[in-house]
Formats: sequence, structure tokens, C-alpha cells
Amino acid sequence: MSKVYNKIESVTGNVITVRADGVRYQELAQITTRFGKSLAQVNKIDGNLVSLQVFAGGQGVSTGDEVRFLGHEMRVSFSEDLLGRIFDGSGEPRDKGPALTDNMKSIGGPSVNPTKRILANRMMRTNIPMIDMFNTLVVSQKLPIFSISGEPYNQLLARIALQADADVIVLGGMGLKYDDFLYFKEELSNGGALSKTVMFIHTASDPTVECMMIPDMALAVAEQFALQDKDVLVLLTDMTNFADSMKEIAITQEQVPSNRGYPGDLYSQLASRYEKAVDFANSGSVTVLAVTTMPGDDVTHPVPDNTGYITEGQYYLKGGRIEPFGSLSRLKQNVNGKTRKDHRALMDAMIRLYSSYKETLEKKNMGFAMSRWDEKLLKYGLLFENRLMDLSVNMPLEESLDTGWKILAECFEKDETGIKSDLTEAFWPVN
Repeated sequence: MSKVYNKIESVTGNVITVRADGVRYQELAQITTRFGKSLAQVNKIDGNLVSLQVFAGGQGVSTGDEVRFLGHEMRVSFSEDLLGRIFDGSGEPRDKGPALTDNMKSIGGPSVNPTKRILANRMMRTNIPMIDMFNTLVVSQKLPIFSISGEPYNQLLARIALQADADVIVLGGMGLKYDDFLYFKEELSNGGALSKTVMFIHTASDPTVECMMIPDMALAVAEQFALQDKDVLVLLTDMTNFADSMKEIAITQEQVPSNRGYPGDLYSQLASRYEKAVDFANSGSVTVLAVTTMPGDDVTHPVPDNTGYITEGQYYLKGGRIEPFGSLSRLKQNVNGKTRKDHRALMDAMIRLYSSYKETLEKKNMGFAMSRWDEKLLKYGLLFENRLMDLSVNMPLEESLDTGWKILAECFEKDETGIKSDLTEAFWPVN
């Protein structure tokens, strides 16, 4: 039975306080004001003094308004009807479609029991050479995309959504500009992927508390699809906005701040979301790719710094492309040996030669004389960047590997690449 209270102790920004008994942390409440009804969520309990974050903001709330506790946490409807739909951070439709109220599932639950998981051992293809060939995305992996404002990370996510070898795409947008929201909607629609996509979108003008709901709603839906034997790819952007929302609410609650004003449980909050990545032993999987913008391009900022300890590598998006240095998929060795026998050797050789190219380029810029080997490296570096690193390049892994061999053949002799002779004999292009 719901509990109803008609006296609000205080209203501070978007937070109200009520004296109530028998309520739980994160329980939902409905506030009835003269302007209508709004949801709120319990985010602090001190004895019988309960603080709630009002979804629509505290403006218009008076101390005499009615607060009705609903007896449950935030929930989201789950069914096949979710596919092709767009919702906000409170689960309400953004696409003018009907509200979904059947088969409600709680969000923010615990991660899957490790005994129900299997070791990540399947490649998730994206047709992006810098991912598939050099830092392979593995089913059930959790990876951040480290970037800065202005980089095309949303464009990269949209392309992955269109091309990834996944049964279902769940997109969670946090603090998006309205133009970015429309971009995702149009790209997925035009590319024919909207029908297998569920979108939960929080824009910069939406209530702060809804931003914090987006990852949990996206991951709760993804987990349910995975239990139906589907491989689900969850794309989140931007986890720094999620963390900033946490900080804003913590400041309102007068919590003691930690590093750079973020709450002390930042690591736990991030980990509880990333750890939802899973490959079920007898069902589907959840793979998580999440953009994390680095303020001031500072990787020691609390959000990327904590993220790095949780996830299984990272992609660095810099200068409009995925950088080979710094980017890392720690699970790629689980699948590279199952793709093509030349994959690992070719990948290692090309990255090693690209590193030499970078050193040669620095020597050239300093005015040193270039040797014949240096000239080869300079040619190789340009071909590598144009044919493989450019984000506009779109081709399957096998074609990427063939392109890698062609680049080597255009620049070097067989014995200059450092690759075993049995592989060069088998894969070296014939003129």
C-alpha cells in the first residue's frame, strides 16, 4: 500500500525533503502539485528525514504538495515492442508512440553471477579496420572510447551501431545536444538499423536525475534481450556527463566531495554499470562501448582515470581517428587466433613499423637527412593512415588484412617486415 504525505519539509533546488517511515533508498514517489504530477526518487535517508530528487525539478513544488511513495524503484517495460522506439530518462516515449507499461523490470540490479558467465571468446565485427584488425572488439567486452569534445565520437558510435555484428543495439545518450539526438535518429533510420535499436535519450535540457537513469535503463533492457539468446551491443555517450550529474546531485545534498568535487563512490558507480557486460553460458550476451570525454584532454581526470581500472582496455579517438598507440583491447588475443592465421603477426608487424615511421617523421621534422629505409617508412606511414586509420574506411576484417599485406608490399621487401617466411610466402601479394 502506498504511503502518502502532505507536508514537505524543505525544497532545495531539485531536492525536496519529507519526514517518512518505511521507505527505501531509490524508491520512487509521485509528487502532485498545482501544475500536475512528477516523479521523484529517494536518494538519501537520515532517520525519518527522506531526501528525494525531483525529475522535473523543484520549481513549482510547495511545502503543502502531496508526496505518494510508490513502493518500488525505477522500472522499465520490456518486450519486443521496445525495438525501434525512443524513450527519455524516465522511460516516457520521445517518439510520440504509445507508452509501454507491460512486463515492468527493475533497473540498476546487481551484475550477473560469475558462475553464469563464460569467457569472452567471440569477435564482434564492426568493419572498422582500426578495431577489427588492431584492437578487436570481443563479445561481452566492456570498453570506453576516450576522447575530447569536438571529436566525432557520436559519429563513430552511429557507424558501429549500423555495422556491428549484433542482434540488438541499445543506445543510451546522456547530456546530448538536440542535434546529436537527431543525428543518431536519422543515421540509424536511414541505415536500416532503427528496427533493431532501442534508444534512451537524455538531452542537455532534460532534468539532471534522468541523466543518471539512462545507463541503468539501457543495461536493464540489454540484459533482458540477452536472456532471450540475443547478442546485444550497448552504446553509451557520454559517461562523463553521467558522472557530472552525480556530482551535481551530491553537491545539492551537501555530501563531502572527493577528487575534483566528484562523490567518493564514483568508482563503484561506474563499475556497477560496466560490470553488466556478460556472455551468458546458455544464452546471449551484453557488450558495452561507452564514450568518456576527457576535460582538457586529461586522462588523469577522475572519470577516465577510474574507468581505466574497470574496463578491459580503451580506444583513443584523437584527430578524427582511432590512435594505434594507447588504444588497447585486452581480450583481442582470445579471438585473433581464430580469425586468420596471419592476423596476429601482421597486426604486430604493422604497428611496429608504424612506430618506426613516427620516429622517422620526427627526425625529418628536425631536419635530419633521410636514408633509403627512412623514405620507405615515410611512404608506409602515409599509406597506413589513409587506407586503414581513416575512419571513413569501411571493410571486413579479411579485406583489411589483405590491404595490410598490399601496403607492406608497396613499401618493403619480404625480408624487411619481420614477419615469418611461411606467412609472407602464403600471403605476400603477387605483382
